[in-house]
Amino acid sequence: MSLYDRNRALNTKSVQETQNTDFGRSYENYASEQVSPSSRSVFIRQTYQLLAASLLAGTAGAYIGLHVLKTFSWLFLILEFALLFGLIMSKKKPALALFMLFGFTFVSGLTLGPTLNYYVGRGMGDVIAQAFLLTTAAFGGLSVFAMYSKRDFSVWGKFLFIALIVVVVASLINIFTQSSVLALVISSVGAILFSAYILYDTQMIIRGGYDSPVLAAVALYLDILNLFISLLQILGAINNNR
Repeated sequence: MSLYDRNRALNTKSVQETQNTDFGRSYENYASEQVSPSSRSVFIRQTYQLLAASLLAGTAGAYIGLHVLKTFSWLFLILEFALLFGLIMSKKKPALALFMLFGFTFVSGLTLGPTLNYYVGRGMGDVIAQAFLLTTAAFGGLSVFAMYSKRDFSVWGKFLFIALIVVVVASLINIFTQSSVLALVISSVGAILFSAYILYDTQMIIRGGYDSPVLAAVALYLDILNLFISLLQILGAINNNR
């Protein structure tokens, strides 16, 4: 995976997390409201339905990008950020928000295409499959744990965001140093960080930390995408050292 693509993913997550501080509600605020269990279950179901559709859109974009885009394009990066910003701004307009959501996830898949092409071109297609399976297993296990755990992960927000900033800064530094050891450390920390974000965002969704299923779905999508990218680089580094 190229360093630039990893930085792109981390920066995207940073933008989304910042917006969560504006749109999210704390667990305490949620507990004080009269929200019926049925309304909450509908919100959760809608969130995961949108997440599933978003993952399909992202996969379709990645498949097309793998076969069409051989090099990274700044145009798609700019478009990706524009769609994410549009998604956040249009959260009160359901139809437009859905368009922005699927547009963003599809384009994020396109920008991932050159990275996937890098591994395929070097005979490491199995690394992509391994990263995908590990990401799927991790997301499933962490989601179930967050749903049934009595521990409150919603208090992790500030700590996770600070850790995210540190990872982003380290990634930017490594663009100039080009240290393979630092790159591996960053990816390892990133894998742990976004695993923690899955716990955090899942519990925030269950406890009413989001007021829009679209924003909740894109938060989980970014967690999954960034975890996949981190695992992809870790496995790629291990494969190169054999």
